[in-house]
Amino acid sequence: MSAWGQRLQQQWYRVDGGGALAASLRPLAWVYGLLLRLRALLYRWGWLRTEALPVPVIVVGNWIVGGAGKTPTILALLEQLQAAGLRAVLISRGYGRTDDRPRLVSRDCTAGQVGDEPLLIHLRSGAPVAVGRDRVAAARLLLQAHPELQLLLSDDGLQHLRLPRDLAVLVFDERGVGNGRLMPAGPLRQPASSRLASNELVLYNAARPSTALPGFISERSLAGAVSLGGWWRGEPARLETLRALAGREVLATAGMAHPQRFFDMLVAAGLHIRPLPLADHFDFTELPWLGKAEADVEDVLLTEKDAVKLQPQRCQDKRIWVVALDFKPEQAFQQAVQDRLEHLLRPANLTQKNG
Repeated sequence: MSAWGQRLQQQWYRVDGGGALAASLRPLAWVYGLLLRLRALLYRWGWLRTEALPVPVIVVGNWIVGGAGKTPTILALLEQLQAAGLRAVLISRGYGRTDDRPRLVSRDCTAGQVGDEPLLIHLRSGAPVAVGRDRVAAARLLLQAHPELQLLLSDDGLQHLRLPRDLAVLVFDERGVGNGRLMPAGPLRQPASSRLASNELVLYNAARPSTALPGFISERSLAGAVSLGGWWRGEPARLETLRALAGREVLATAGMAHPQRFFDMLVAAGLHIRPLPLADHFDFTELPWLGKAEADVEDVLLTEKDAVKLQPQRCQDKRIWVVALDFKPEQAFQQAVQDRLEHLLRPANLTQKNG
């Protein structure tokens, strides 16, 4: 990210509401807001329409730019749904893809073909996943391939108004809504609301609520580490493996919107790290640790989101460890989701939806 971009993002989340750079972009934010309102009116007037799908749709998204915890939330939801015996699938745009057309995700796909997060979710959960710029088309591709499916999850899609949503899970981290302004004067992709719609739930990927909206708390911790080769073989991450790295300096790298969160968790776990932050969705076309400054460090720690873009044979010069995250929404959130699903999956409601 450029120095200007870093400065702007810092101002988005300042307690005093931002600085001169963010304030200078308010006219553009007003234009963006007008376009959002115009599009909403076109849907309300029927000039544009939300498509119908035969199964309930759960959209997991956030209001701000950058990661707030959607991927771990989706994995937790899929685990809950699968434990309940429900056949759930996922659609995603697949950020960073080389092709926008709808496509089913398989283990043989690369992150460049389907996106790093959809591939990670498919590998971790085993759930069917489809990607595409047009999420409705991706959903129909999944419906055709898996006619037995009962629920459709959407990775993001809050601003994709063609896609129906029976339940929306809004994810916030400790940044909340920042300065509360729309892009580019602030981090908001849509106007913030002071109250929730009847089909919305809030999950805070933080130790405490970061907005005035009522919601639920999640607990995140490090599940442990596993070698990159072991991770690709499906071996679990173990805490003892991570703890064994505490006695020496390790290189910690992360291609995510806010890598400092990952670095802080490693330090809290007692590791002596040399941080190497990367751009969000870094593609690892070139290995970032080949510089002279990293030559003396033999162990590299990275996230699962990065691991899906690295094959072990490319990394013979270092010992690569994949650090997994243990993400658990509180029980009350799981119960709220279960209650909504029991309503959505009642035969009478499904008949009405398909009618």
